[in-house]
Amino acid sequence: MEKKIALFAFNGELMCFVHVLLNALDMSEKGYGVKVVVEGSATKLIPEIARTENPMNRFYVQAKEKGLIDGVCKACSNKMGVLDEVVKEGLRLLDEMMGHPSMARYMEEGYTIVTF
Repeated sequence: MEKKIALFAFNGELMCFVHVLLNALDMSEKGYGVKVVVEGSATKLIPEIARTENPMNRFYVQAKEKGLIDGVCKACSNKMGVLDEVVKEGLRLLDEMMGHPSMARYMEEGYTIVTF
């Protein structure tokens, strides 16, 4: 049985978010089924880390190219003023729980949830 982990990034600190991406990449390389969900104040980091001149951009690009970023909270992206940038990045908006991603859905799909 595949180990399935959903990493929920809430923290708006760039270094914390980079650690979410690093863990997702590491877990993926080790055969885990891993999904990153960007929530809360972490949504504001998408435009920042998507800039090619950001030294942490390479981790974001790797995670995005590997399909590890499952989506971004629609309500929080809107509240943080980055909804348009998230859409422009081609990231899926998650909104099934009153505008937010549902942890229960991931649990029902067999994922263990880890929050940052």
